Amino acid sequence: MSKVEPLTPRRQGVKLWKNNHEAIMTLVIILLIAGLFNVFSSTFVMAERDYGSPYAFLLRHAVSMILGLLLCYVGARVDYHKWRSLIMPVTVILMACLLVVLLFTDPVNGARRWIPLPGFSFQPAEFAKLVSIMLAGYYISFRNGQGKEVNLFNRQLGVVGAMALLVYVEPDMGTACIVMGIPILMLVVGGLHFSKLKWLLLGGLILVGFMIYMQPYRLERLMVTYDPWPYAQDQGYQTVRSLMSIGSGGLFGMGIGQGLSKYDYLPEAHTDFAFAVFSQEMGFFVVLAILIVYMLFCRYAAAIAMQAQDMYGQMLAVGVLLLIGGQAVANLIMVSGMIPVVGVPLPFISYGGTSLVMSLFAIGILVNISRQTTMIKEKELIREALRREPKLIRRTGPHLRRVK
Repeated sequence: MSKVEPLTPRRQGVKLWKNNHEAIMTLVIILLIAGLFNVFSSTFVMAERDYGSPYAFLLRHAVSMILGLLLCYVGARVDYHKWRSLIMPVTVILMACLLVVLLFTDPVNGARRWIPLPGFSFQPAEFAKLVSIMLAGYYISFRNGQGKEVNLFNRQLGVVGAMALLVYVEPDMGTACIVMGIPILMLVVGGLHFSKLKWLLLGGLILVGFMIYMQPYRLERLMVTYDPWPYAQDQGYQTVRSLMSIGSGGLFGMGIGQGLSKYDYLPEAHTDFAFAVFSQEMGFFVVLAILIVYMLFCRYAAAIAMQAQDMYGQMLAVGVLLLIGGQAVANLIMVSGMIPVVGVPLPFISYGGTSLVMSLFAIGILVNISRQTTMIKEKELIREALRREPKLIRRTGPHLRRVK
């Protein structure tokens, strides 16, 4: 009697996770736990002073996290192909929300970014990040299905550009760059011909020049970035305070809740500069561990993208990788003084309701892509085993008869 080979390949060495989506969820949960500690530590002084309770910001963050996890579950259970059929109506609704923000809301700290609703408010620009990824993924997969090269000038990218423009005039340049930048990078990954990159570079240079011309302070901010210390009391204030906070943490940190950055020492300590507070209180070794978590996230997200069974899944996974990994890199180099200060949060660790909800929804879609890939591979293994050993179906159970 011939020997029946196993349906799955033998494990080589020690594996921490059974599959890529299990790894992704484990890493995200680690970051969420670190975020809970950091949000409370960086906000309890401000919350007590402004709201009479040290837990005010923590409770809001926890509610956002629960809502985000619910959407993550939805994203993980719903076949990611179904979002492709909903992308156009969702885009129309989002464009309407961005117009409502500009036309009918009151400015907060000089910017119109939030739509107030009973009990909470949300920021449509955050969802524009994910919608732009879906639009780019739809276009690239459509062109690939037709056997045609992707083009830099297309209707979907035009819609993305309109969204980015609406976000830019809020004003929110950091988010606008993400909304426009990630789809362009997806086009490059999706096969944009090298000869067309020159137009991309030329357009980028023209856009940067125009933005500096319209707001000359941006050139000053760029120059201050490379030597902020002479401007420690004005343009370089945040960068200098951030560097001092990071450096004061040492190897082991000051301890949770013991850092000084929260005492109006560092502006936006709980949002854009959350990493500086985290570094000051947790120290080098814990910060290194968190950086490793982010790197592992990027590694497994890239694996999901490479193993996805169709171009749409590949591009969505690439977009989510660029969204989470790109924001993490941008925030880390910003608080380290290597680029000018832009409004980019540190995913899952910075305080922020809509950003956290959107990020977790994106993670759910990434998980679904991996689950679909895993199920297809398992069916292929079963088919291959049955092809090699037809009698296997009688020895392994009637449930295999359902495999076509």
